[in-house]
Parts: sequence; C-alpha cells; structure tokens
Amino acid sequence: MKTLAWLLFSFVAYAQTPPDPYPKLCAACHGERATGTDRGPNLVNSRSLRSLSEADLVTLIRQGTPGGMPAFPLPAAQLTALARAVRGWNASAADAQPTGDLAAGQRFFESRCLACHMVRGRGASNGPDLSNIGNELTVAEIEQTLANPNSRKGQRNGASCPSWAFCPENPWDVVQVTLRNGSKLRGFARSRGQHDLQLQTFDGRFHSLTGDLKIEAENNSYMPPVAASPAERRDLVAYLSTLNGIPTGALQTAPVAGKSQSPQPGDWPSYHGLPTGNRHSPLAEINTTNATRLTPAWSYSLPHLGLQTTPLVADGVMYVTAPNQVCALSAETGREIWCYVRPRSDATKISGDAAKGAQRGAALSGDRVFFATDDAHLIALNRITGALMWQVYMPESPGAFGATAAPLVVGDLVIAGIGGGDAPLRGFLAAYRVTTGEQVWRFWTVPQPGEPAAKTWRGKAIETGGGATWLTGSYDPGTDTLFWPTGNPYPDTDGTEREGDNLYTNCVLALEPKTGKLKWHFQFTPHDLWDWDATEPLVLVDTKFQGRDRKLLLQANRNGFFYVLDRTNGEFLLGKPFVKRLTWASGLNPQGRPLVNESAKPTMGGTIVCPAVRGATNWYSTAFNPVTRLFYFMAVEDCNLYRQAGSWFVPYSDPANPPQKLLRALDIETGRIVWEVPQTGAPEANYSGVLSTAGGLLFYGESGGTFAAADARTGKTLWHFNTGQVWKASPMTYTANGRQYVAIAAGGNILSFTLGR
Repeated sequence: MKTLAWLLFSFVAYAQTPPDPYPKLCAACHGERATGTDRGPNLVNSRSLRSLSEADLVTLIRQGTPGGMPAFPLPAAQLTALARAVRGWNASAADAQPTGDLAAGQRFFESRCLACHMVRGRGASNGPDLSNIGNELTVAEIEQTLANPNSRKGQRNGASCPSWAFCPENPWDVVQVTLRNGSKLRGFARSRGQHDLQLQTFDGRFHSLTGDLKIEAENNSYMPPVAASPAERRDLVAYLSTLNGIPTGALQTAPVAGKSQSPQPGDWPSYHGLPTGNRHSPLAEINTTNATRLTPAWSYSLPHLGLQTTPLVADGVMYVTAPNQVCALSAETGREIWCYVRPRSDATKISGDAAKGAQRGAALSGDRVFFATDDAHLIALNRITGALMWQVYMPESPGAFGATAAPLVVGDLVIAGIGGGDAPLRGFLAAYRVTTGEQVWRFWTVPQPGEPAAKTWRGKAIETGGGATWLTGSYDPGTDTLFWPTGNPYPDTDGTEREGDNLYTNCVLALEPKTGKLKWHFQFTPHDLWDWDATEPLVLVDTKFQGRDRKLLLQANRNGFFYVLDRTNGEFLLGKPFVKRLTWASGLNPQGRPLVNESAKPTMGGTIVCPAVRGATNWYSTAFNPVTRLFYFMAVEDCNLYRQAGSWFVPYSDPANPPQKLLRALDIETGRIVWEVPQTGAPEANYSGVLSTAGGLLFYGESGGTFAAADARTGKTLWHFNTGQVWKASPMTYTANGRQYVAIAAGGNILSFTLGR
C-alpha cells in the first residue's frame, strides 16, 4: 500500500499545474506539462533527473548547463519550488521505500547478482553499476527489469528511445562479431559507429574493432530473468531501493582490488607516462626519418576550452579529463566508451586555479581510475563502466580548497595534493587505499607550532602559510622514495608575518611512500617573496654525472635555476641559471642556497625583478633523453614589477627587450644551453611542455598554436600541424593495435596523430 500511495502522490503532483515561474521561463523548451519538446528534454520520469537531489536541481537551474540551458538566477523560493516539482515528477524507488527484509534482500543480491553487477566498489563489471539504482529507477521499473530484463532493451541509461529520434544502442546490448580471420568475439557493444565498434568481452577487456564488421545482435539481455519466490523478490526490491549512491568517505567494506596489470610497452598509465616524471618514451616507430608523414588520426571534444589534461592509455583505452569529468575513449579511433560527469562547484567557494577550471589528469591502478575534483574530492571510478566506486574529501575540515593535479599511484596507495596556495590555507599531501579510500597518512607542508620546522616561521602566517601541492610528484621504485614538489608560502610577496625560510614551501620532499615519513628535503627558494612555486616536474634519471654513475633528480625551477640533486640523499650537485634575465639572486652557494639580491625584494611601491611571477618556467612537462643526454624544457625570459600588497605583481614591459619564450636543450653536467628555438607569440599563450622519444624526436606546442616535432639533437623542426589553439597541456605517446600515436590536448580537443599509411 505504501508503494501504491507514493505512486498515486507522484501522479497527482505531476497532474498539478507546474509552479511559478515554470510557464513563463521553462514551458517554451520543456513543454506545458514538462514532457519535452524539440528544444528541451522531458522532465518527467527521467532517470538522469531522478538521480539528482533537490539541492542538485537548484544548482542546475541556477547555473544552467554548458552550451545548453541558460542560467536562471531566481529568488531562492522560486528555485526551491521548481526543484521540488521536478523531484516530484521523478519519484524514485528510494523515495518510495518499499517494505521487505533488507538483510535478506542483500544476501540474495550478493549471492546471485554480484557476479555481474557492482555495488559500492564490490562485484564485477558485466552489467551496470547498481550503487545508485534506488535513485535512478522507480519500484515498478526495478520489478519489471527483474522479471523481464529484455523490457529495457532499446533504452540507453534508462531513458526510453522514442520512435521519432535517433538513439544509440544500449551499451549493455550483447553482440557477436565475426572477424576477418573467421574467429568470433562475443560481448557488449559499449560504443558503436558506422565503421567501428568498441566491444567489451565478458572477461572485462575492450576491443577496438574497425572496418567492415559482421555484427549480429542477440535478442536477449545478458541478464536472465531473476528466479525468485515472491518473498525473495520483495526483499530484493526493498534492498535495491535503498541503494542511493556513494557517500563521501572511505568504504566500510574493502572490495577485492581488480587485477593489476603491468604496463605494456605502448601504454601511458600515469601523468608523465612513468612514475619517474621523465617524459621520454622508448617508442620509436615515429622517428626522424618519417616524421613528415604524421597525419591527424582522430579528435575528441570536451566542454572546456582550456584543457590541461595529459591522456592516459592502457589496454587500448584512453582516459581523458576536464574539470569534474573523466571519459574513456578508444585509443585507436577516439570513439567515446563512457563519460563520468559531476556538476562544477561554485567558483566562489573554492580557491586558486581549480575555480578557473584547471584539471591536469588522472591515474590508473587495476580496475580503477583516480581523479581529483575541483572541490578537492578524490574519487575512484571503475575503468570498465565509469561508475563511482568511492569518494573522499581530502581536507580535514571544510574550506575553500581546490584540486588540480593528477594523482599518483604507488603500490596500494593513491597519493594526491591540493591547489590554492595563493590564498590562506595549510598545504598537505595525503595517501589513500586504492580499494577503499581509507586515509593512510598525511604530510603537512606547513608545520604546526612546536614542530622542528616551525622554527623557520616567525609570525602569524604559519597558521595558513600556503605550501600547496598542486602538481603530480614522482616515484623511484629503486629506492622506494616518493618525491613531491611544493608551492609558495602565503602571503605571496609580503614576508613580514613569516620571517625565516618557511619550510616546507618551495621544496622537493623525499618521503617514504608507505608512511609519509620525511627522508629529506631540499628548498629551492627559502623565504620566497616572488611566488615561485617549486611545482615543476621532478625528473628522476640514472646516468653518469661528472664521471660517476648517479641517481639524479633534475628540475628546471620557476626561480630561473636548473638543479641537479642526488636523489638518494638530497645532496646538491649543480645549480645554474637557465635564463639570462635573472636579477633576484647572484648565484647559489655550495649547498644550493640562493645568494639573494636584497634590492630585489618587493616593496609597497614596487620593485622590478626577473624572472616574472609566472616564472622562468612553470608546471609544463620536461624531459631528459638518455641518448642525446640533453634536458628539454620551455623557458621564459621576462620580468615583473613586484609589490608587497594590493596588486602583487604588475606586467613590466621593456620595448627594447620584450618577453620571450624559448624551447631550450641543456647539458645536465654543466647547465650549458646546447641549443634553443625562440617562439613567436606571447609567452603566456603557451603552457605546452615537451615529449622526448627514442625515435630521436621532441614534440611540443609552439607559441603560435602549432604542434611540432623537432630533431632532439639539433632542435630543427621536422613536422608541424596548426591547431589554432592556445596551449595549456603537454604531449604524450602510445601504441594502439600495433601503431604509435602522439596525442595532446589543444583548446577543448584531444588530438591524436599517427603515420599516414
């Protein structure tokens, strides 16, 4: 009776006149009875809307959607009325709360259904994740699906397919494909075009199939009708109706981690390809002899014009990111397989680049994809389905925290940091179990009063002294050491309330990855007054240095110096300027500490200092080629006017010596610049990093919007392709179906190139 009463209430709520201001603002697109038109979707009995809370709907109406519904900044009462009406039109099983023995229903589900479905991180991926089914379906829809799974064929993500519209196949439809050699594959048609098919076989692997394919669709669902007594069915429906999403926090029950596979030679499984942070690939199919044959292979668009992501590739699947969005694509064709999207956060409630939409990538481990949201949640998605497995809020307390960096997986831990160091916060790095999201350790980059490092802070700023961890670190499996760069102290240019070196800002931290215990640190810019974060890539290489085999850490730092450290103990080995415009220091002492020019410190009126606030370089990627023994990076020759307060930095223009960006190759043993390629265009329009390959090539984005391949020995351009975009991302390379590709994010697109046939 309770279910019947709820359904009756939902019908009555739907039949009522929609609340103000629906007729005036909404009916033109969604119809007078909210059932949709050619200008707007149906708002009644919609699975996608059913999964949203009243608060989510208020946000959606107020903010609108990218490229779709405009924003409606209405009074709170009207927003609430509209959101409540939409919720009423989309009553869910979770709203109905049907009666039954929940424990018995859970036992039945776990014994009969987890072999195919997943719930809150447990189970398998041969069917949709059911963690939120109580919000997504009605009681009647659940009962109908259990009795006749075929009743939902012809539907995609729960939305019915009208006869007048084009609807893609359901991603869980079963097909059999006959290959050219006569062999057959059977699985789910997860994504399909006119000339390609992304097939997920029942072992959880994707197959990118192209060309003229013989595809036979099976009439029946992979899921058989559920054989159960009336009482068992009642209890199962009651249990499924309680599944209302993934709560924030670590999972209470640890799921079994998916099978972890070692990266294959053509994979790119982490932000820099390998955890060592060196963007040098061993792939050599594309090389100096054939680079002129490079041609576009495919493109894929995301709804964000300033993509900073580095794609990941594993097992023929590419994973790309945008703010609060992760999509899985065929690495061979760019065909979308799945996308996970959550609403963007209110930019006024988060700080730093995250509020502007900066997001640099993801991490892979086993059956999981890890990703940091703009409001500093770390989430785990299922690699096969894109379903949310767990989510944790990384800060210990609410605040204006944001996150931009790709996480890093080390063993059974996923490690992530936060952004926003140009606002008052206390930076940290944290590690979580890949299976549950349970926090294992946390390292604070700004110490608590009383700790030894607190002696390097004198004044009130220690409470919120910055030290953000907004770029992915590196990991050395040989010494089992995690290396992570840290950001500037806060306030950025006024050090009066933070006298001292301000540890552990502007540092590289060497940590035990299992415990977070500090092994050693090296501070590049003590008592930073110019906002020169040390969040540039940390490149780990084993090579001969000045006649001796060494384990090195290389970094071109934002402060204008190139550093070589012994990564086993942090010993300073070399430090040389890599820009000509460097006025803040006269050099480095034998321990690597800068010899600061006192006249370069910011004043209230302003002081001209080089390099500029964006640095002599920045977070964009760098590379070391073990054959040429050159270190490659983008350098910027520029200066700023620095002030203690107000507008902290002001562009400084010298018509006789304008700012310039240059691609440089550097000898790591001496710091000498071996060659350089000056860039045409504004330096701030190019945040592209570099990619080195065993084919003797160096890929990078030119300041004019061109993607280029150069000879790694000389810098000579061998190939270029105009994208017309402003660069915010760095290139990577991978193989798919035996061919090498090079990919980069350009504007709002992922572009992939390969050799023409």
